[in-house]
Amino acid sequence: MQDIDDFLRQHRITEVEAIIPDMAGIARGKIIPRNKFETGESMRLPQAVMVQTVTGDYPEDGALTGVTDPDMVCVADASTICLIPWAVDPTAQVIHDCVHFDGSPVEISPRYVLRRVLDLYRAKGWKPVVAPELEFYLVDMNKDPDLPLRPPVGRTGRAETGRQSYSIEAVNEFDPLFEDIYEYCELQGLDIDTLIHEVGAAQMEINFLHGDALSLADQVFLFKRTVREAALRHNMYATFMAKPMENEPGSAMHIHQSVVDIETGRNLFIGASGDVTPMFRGYLAGLQKYTPALMPIFAPYINSYRRLSRFMAAPINVQWGYDNRTVGFRIPHSAAAARRIENRIPGVDCNPYLAIAATLAAGYLGVTQALEPTEPLASDGYSLPYQLPRNLEEGLTLMSACAPLAEMLGEKFVKAYLALKETEYEAFSA
Repeated sequence: MQDIDDFLRQHRITEVEAIIPDMAGIARGKIIPRNKFETGESMRLPQAVMVQTVTGDYPEDGALTGVTDPDMVCVADASTICLIPWAVDPTAQVIHDCVHFDGSPVEISPRYVLRRVLDLYRAKGWKPVVAPELEFYLVDMNKDPDLPLRPPVGRTGRAETGRQSYSIEAVNEFDPLFEDIYEYCELQGLDIDTLIHEVGAAQMEINFLHGDALSLADQVFLFKRTVREAALRHNMYATFMAKPMENEPGSAMHIHQSVVDIETGRNLFIGASGDVTPMFRGYLAGLQKYTPALMPIFAPYINSYRRLSRFMAAPINVQWGYDNRTVGFRIPHSAAAARRIENRIPGVDCNPYLAIAATLAAGYLGVTQALEPTEPLASDGYSLPYQLPRNLEEGLTLMSACAPLAEMLGEKFVKAYLALKETEYEAFSA
């Protein structure tokens, strides 16, 4: 706690937002006065928070977290403390890990699920490196959720009516907003990089610099809060729905990934001659084999599957190819040392901890099982059949039947996640 106490004194903090990511990637927690936070008493929350649906309901199976609705202990991760730039009074936020009273981890916590997968890599002497790319829409303020979303009005006084891919002028329509986003991110230590205008009307993309998987998951978690808060201060909303507008492309969270040697930092996807390695091939094959069963994580809602349609800048299968954006797994042109795989399947509505854990788990299984990928596709991936579940129900069926993934991610987690998603699906279908 010493690092945290020093931070609180240095920045004259008056309040602390103690937060955890739930299954949906929503920040849950408590706002605590600084003097109480400094006492060192750990925050407690009901374990049931972890199985709360996105609409605030709970699965009927109380045994998932305990029929007595017990608490869990939330332990601050000092490495995550940072300012909340938009707060009126000096306020800090810190991400917490969830443990039982005996100190053992809460196995259904998304942050723990990612740690669990990373521990398997560490035991092999490997370290994953990831770089997420997040797409999102800016939309006009709409107080009636039953009305369709519309693009906001920019500095010209007009809303976008057409598509403006890579337009600098279209981005500059909202320059004051992006100035705030970049400033807020810098103050929080979020390593964001490029900003572009995507295909849809007022659809944007911001990329992260590559780095440690857990750190990047934390950054994406905080980034979504940041963009929403910044947008509100400019009289608009930011939405991370996968398919918020009927006639516009959906929004993705593409995950660039590679694996390096922990001691040397050498990219294990490339050999000394510059050719791809058996690890690269196995990793890629693991993504191909296990992604269909991971779709409830990559596409967690009913709406998510509306994004995955032909000719809408989203993949429909598990093909791979070099610099091919029509397939699920793209290998970008790069120097040999930067060889990586871009998983283009996850929607931006996914939980970053779970999505990164899932893609790394699939790759790990492919390597350890010595799987072989298909041949790379050099043609149009949209001309091939669908290879992904077409809806959430199909994805849940595949996930429930995949024992290797349950072992990787944790059987308790998979059971709880399936129950939560089935509850959401039933609520939609009722």
